[in-house]
Amino acid sequence: MVKIPVLRWGQPYESLQLDHVNHFVTGETLAKVSQANPGLMAKDMKHAPRARGVLRDIPIRQLIQIMKKAGELYKDATLPMGDGQQSPDDFARQQSASTGLPEHMCKANMAKNHFVLSNMDRILDCLTRGLDLDILTRGYGMESRGVVVSYQAQSPVLGLVLPSNSPGVHTLWLPVIPMQIGLVLKPGPQEPWTPYRMAAAFFEAGVPREAISVYPGGGEMGAEVVARCQRVKIFGSTETVQRYHGNPCVQVHGPGFSKILLGDDEVDNWEKYLDLMVDSVYLNSGRGCINCSGIWASRHTKEIAQALAERLGPMEVKPPEDPTASLAAFTVPGQAKAIHASILDKAKEDGVTDMTLKFGSRLVETERSAYLRPWVLHGDSPERKIAQTEYMFPYVTVIQCPQADMIQKIGQTLVCSAITNDKVWGSQLLEATNIDRLNIGPIPTIKLDWLQPHEGSIVDFMFRARAYQTTPEKLNG
Repeated sequence: MVKIPVLRWGQPYESLQLDHVNHFVTGETLAKVSQANPGLMAKDMKHAPRARGVLRDIPIRQLIQIMKKAGELYKDATLPMGDGQQSPDDFARQQSASTGLPEHMCKANMAKNHFVLSNMDRILDCLTRGLDLDILTRGYGMESRGVVVSYQAQSPVLGLVLPSNSPGVHTLWLPVIPMQIGLVLKPGPQEPWTPYRMAAAFFEAGVPREAISVYPGGGEMGAEVVARCQRVKIFGSTETVQRYHGNPCVQVHGPGFSKILLGDDEVDNWEKYLDLMVDSVYLNSGRGCINCSGIWASRHTKEIAQALAERLGPMEVKPPEDPTASLAAFTVPGQAKAIHASILDKAKEDGVTDMTLKFGSRLVETERSAYLRPWVLHGDSPERKIAQTEYMFPYVTVIQCPQADMIQKIGQTLVCSAITNDKVWGSQLLEATNIDRLNIGPIPTIKLDWLQPHEGSIVDFMFRARAYQTTPEKLNG
């Protein structure tokens, strides 16, 4: 058991109020985490400009090299964790024990974070569209066409209200430090491990401690991060998305409702794409916003749903240390049971068929946690309530819908993999504003290109392009 403090601009602070992070199988206390309060953060935020200031003293190219070193430390080194030490294997075990994610998936998510840190130069080059990175430091400069450009940082820090469900989301904020923007992190209650390990790797690699704060706490601390930071990324439910809709200072990452669409020209060949569909649904235990939760086609939908059920339905619960474990536990009491009841209720609707019914109960309860086994539902129309549902386990609906109606009916979609060679439909999909990441062709929804922006470019979120004019001698000077 370790004691983990609040980090106030890199300085540890022990609170009298502690939250216990427990092992979801044994109940053992893994960590006692100091809890911050809004007053503490309000006091600390007076020093937020210093976070950007100390980072601007380090050239961006040097910060990129620091990120690469931090990536190696994060992946391979034994690093401080509160009042103890943590090896990479310790990290995977502890993260698995508190989040319910199998250990091999925790290690896979470590590899994702390491990849992003190791390729930070390429990623920033793509996200800035080849901009001279010194322009972000100065605020202005001459770009390759001989045009003066200016980019203004919209906040000295990025606030993050982080989840506990999928450690892979941390890839989204890793480019912030090399953009010379500080970090204010509010960890998920079951997953303090990644923010603290990443901070330890950053400090060890050479990032100034004054650039990073970590404030564990309850819902009031999440609200305080949103209130105090001028730019915030928050992870939450559909309700969270709706609450901050239209707020330019808050970027919400909610459910993805990611989908696979089978075009009329390819749907008769659906069996060729069964492996792609299965992987998109269940890898990472279906916990990511990029996991597929809906497969849409104009025909063969019952056959597709049955084939998916045959592959996914028999999957059983295995211990988190089992390298073949494919299902993650729900560690919040009552959560899995409530989701199970909700899906059973929706499955009663006319036109909806539970394709995994013959493979036994989907709910597996243990002494301190619960699991949901993969679930496949078929809907005969996009009007069925299940057509717009998503849950954080391998759950998928197969919906019958004419191709001509799909773009309008699928709703907001984070990742859309359209399996088609129809150029006219492909052009329509390109124009669809309800689709974020678009894959044309047999590409799994879970396959990301880190050289592409994910839910918008973080550079565009943190910097504003504006007009800037000055005399030539000042520009050259």
